[in-house]
Amino acid sequence: MTDSLSSAMSNLDVSKHSHAAPSADAPWASQLPEGILPTKTLVFKPKAGKSAPVKPVVVVALESTDVGSANVLAKEIGIKEMRAAADDIWKDWFGADKETASPLTLSAQNAPGGSHPIFLVIDSAITLAPAGSRLAFHSSSSTESSSIPASEFTKYIDHLKVEQKTIDFVELKNKAPAPPASAAAAGGAAKADKAAAPARGAKLSKSAAVIDDAALVGITVRKAGDFSEWYQQVLRKGDMLDYYDVSGCYILKPWSYTVWESIQSFFDGEIKKLGVSNCYFPMFVSSDVLEREKDHIEGFAPEVAWVTRAGQSDLDKPVAIRPTSETVMYPYYAKWIQSHRDLPLKLNQWNSVVRWEFKHPQPFLRTREFLWQEGHTAHISLQEADKEVKQILDLYRRVYTDLLAVPVVPGVKSEKEKFAGGFYTTTVEGFVPTTGRGIQGGTSHCLGQNFSKMFNISVEDPNASADVRGTPQGRLHVWQNSWGLSTRTIGVMVMVHGDDKGLVMPPRVSQVQVVIIPCGIGVKTTPEGRKAIEDACAKAEQDLLAVGVRAKADLRDVYSPGWKFNDWEMRGVPIRMEIGPKDLEKDSRLLVRRDNGVKASIAASEMVSHVPQLLNKIHDDMYERANTEYTARRKKVTEWSNFTRELNGKNHVIIPWCEMETCEDAIKERSARSSEEGQDEDSRAPSMGAKSLCIPFDQEQFGPIEGLKCPQCQNEAKRWTMFGRSY
Repeated sequence: MTDSLSSAMSNLDVSKHSHAAPSADAPWASQLPEGILPTKTLVFKPKAGKSAPVKPVVVVALESTDVGSANVLAKEIGIKEMRAAADDIWKDWFGADKETASPLTLSAQNAPGGSHPIFLVIDSAITLAPAGSRLAFHSSSSTESSSIPASEFTKYIDHLKVEQKTIDFVELKNKAPAPPASAAAAGGAAKADKAAAPARGAKLSKSAAVIDDAALVGITVRKAGDFSEWYQQVLRKGDMLDYYDVSGCYILKPWSYTVWESIQSFFDGEIKKLGVSNCYFPMFVSSDVLEREKDHIEGFAPEVAWVTRAGQSDLDKPVAIRPTSETVMYPYYAKWIQSHRDLPLKLNQWNSVVRWEFKHPQPFLRTREFLWQEGHTAHISLQEADKEVKQILDLYRRVYTDLLAVPVVPGVKSEKEKFAGGFYTTTVEGFVPTTGRGIQGGTSHCLGQNFSKMFNISVEDPNASADVRGTPQGRLHVWQNSWGLSTRTIGVMVMVHGDDKGLVMPPRVSQVQVVIIPCGIGVKTTPEGRKAIEDACAKAEQDLLAVGVRAKADLRDVYSPGWKFNDWEMRGVPIRMEIGPKDLEKDSRLLVRRDNGVKASIAASEMVSHVPQLLNKIHDDMYERANTEYTARRKKVTEWSNFTRELNGKNHVIIPWCEMETCEDAIKERSARSSEEGQDEDSRAPSMGAKSLCIPFDQEQFGPIEGLKCPQCQNEAKRWTMFGRSY
């Protein structure tokens, strides 16, 4: 800090004010002495390239000032676009968090040429504050504020020498574009900003997707308008993950890892009932082993990461990091399986794999390292292998429907889309309504005898005739399966259920199922009254934990109830329980559902029986809503003239199909969407054309196939097949 700035700080007339934590009943302004004006400090991060230096925009305004849209302000100060800054910006630039940062935490390092330069925007209403008034800023806690004379504020800011501009926000709002006619009819710009989100499936422009003032409350864009940005924000602000310094890799925080643990617990228990045991193989694969199965590795070759150096020495032979473990495990299966009595061999491992994607990474969906389970089994017959393939696929279906409340379509992949080197592949296919794209949810493969022949995994055929017994002709190559489910499940869950407020967690996988928040504590609340409310919250937590409900009482006294409501809403906690003075008087508890916002008051004595039932009801309702939409978005088409139209309506298309690969390629090319059709192309899509997603097992729902022609090539149709754009 420079001498002049130190002098300015020491000469400031700073006063401290103690008060109760702000609440809906006792807002901050009402607790400050007369003549003291509360302020707010907002921080935005301009959009810039990865290598561009960061210069946050700091807005200091009276709390009563409507600063309007971040995009309008950005345009006014000559910035293309900016968004609410993440927590790390606040801490790195100001050494404080969102609750305590203010102009009083700025320093010389925030000036041009300093280590952390900023652009400061000052509300003109501050400079026009009445004579003798003081400006209040948040201090070290929610129960203490600092104030300085308004007349000294400008002088203090000038001493900082930061880049600054004074803005008249009233005038700026008048300069902003008028809202659409439909919004104006609903009650003008102010009401349009707070209007309910558009119907599911409706497409907004990116500018219309911005949620004004959301920098203060959470997610800044609407799901229907800027889906990619919405998804990134929901994961980050919902505390699901953090970004790692290796591109395409992410840190799974407890809020998301709990989902994976729930899936692990369920699936691991079920496969053990089928006789599967867990094991672990090393992550490294020699190039000789990896390249033994040419067809198999060809599908993974572009994504294989190689270790070529150790310390300062080059390796004699490069070593691959497993993209999957067939070639890792099967040389050892050949050693371990010597007799038909060694069958079936059923092993599974919970591990990570690396697939060095060079496309745009997306958390949980397309990452360079991800967690999964991979099962590898060996059987004496195709019939035995077939049975297990279907058993595992049904467990994958149950992961989605019974845990994540997500509907999926079970089916078999086409020959073109099956697992490289496999005999056939079964799949559960999900659907993301906002984008209209399918997403592969989990696959169970029958590998046939392809790998067992390559790795010579064989046994004496127990049914061989006496004349060939003991000869190579009397040996049988085993039948093999492999199956895998990954953390992609978490991304599917978020995309299907999340809304404009953030995550909506299915109850059975949520780390916290019920959050309990004390309410109605204000300046007039006695210490005894506060303690009674907080004790009731703590008791409710313990009572629910005792009956197996994952409950948490949020007794943090540095945050208001409103702030807590928003925080837990972004995290998607299924039920919020509010306990205040009136609830204690009535011996009741107010429950608020996250999935639909419905509120209900119940007797405190009914809490432990009612809440578990309500959690199951929430799960069922979430599944039913998602399933109803997915069912409605599967369109049966028998004429090509309707194919692309339905596809562009963000639907999956079910057609009677000939199952020829040349026809599949033609459908993909013919249905490719171009920008000329008035729709934005998405560079993150693997293909803009439709590909076959699966041939559903349930064919009866679509009616007889006999006599129908493939709409693309007019050849005889074999089975109803689901096509769509996909991730």
